[in-house]
Amino acid sequence: MGKRIVIRNENPSDYDRVEALTREAFYNIYIPGCVEHYLVHIMRDHEDFIPELDLVLELDGEIIGNIMYTKAKLTDEAGRVKEILTFGPVSVLPAYQRQGYGKQLMEHSFQKALELGYDTIVIFGSPANYVSRGFQSCRKHNVFLEGGKYPAAMMVKELTPGVLAGHAWTYQDSPVMAISEEAAFAYDDTLEKKERKWTPSQEEFYIMSHSFVEG
Repeated sequence: MGKRIVIRNENPSDYDRVEALTREAFYNIYIPGCVEHYLVHIMRDHEDFIPELDLVLELDGEIIGNIMYTKAKLTDEAGRVKEILTFGPVSVLPAYQRQGYGKQLMEHSFQKALELGYDTIVIFGSPANYVSRGFQSCRKHNVFLEGGKYPAAMMVKELTPGVLAGHAWTYQDSPVMAISEEAAFAYDDTLEKKERKWTPSQEEFYIMSHSFVEG
């Protein structure tokens, strides 16, 4: 018998489960410990959070994945502001990673985002995880950070093809993304103890997150 997959909106009764799975998915991957579960914890109460795009994936009744979105902004060369989306974290329990569940969550969320009237998503992450989902280098869409830098980890997906063409765009994400690592670790200390340690993936993340594409 095939496995039963359900993608639905997160409910308040799911909060602890989602935070726990986010912690499992990210612990020691990018830094010793992680901050992503703390971001999930505080994001839901922020004005930029989009509840309609807060989704969980259930496998045979068990939540194994989650994706969350917040509003972000692009400002063009004339100062016109365009409201867009960013997502993160997108989490899948380690035992179920690399099996297509994250892909299903993302594709489902892209369709819902389009239905809500959004046409662009900008994210930061490892390109290897996202180019197969239609994300491209921010340089290709002339989307950059304040100061004109194009981070290698910043990628753009046009939900409506060509919508960004012909302009230069400065990206700004939601203030909720500026996490205090100190506050995140203080929150982590209230949870079941896990060992914070160094892993090789942290060096890979450091290199990627400090790399830029030439303008």
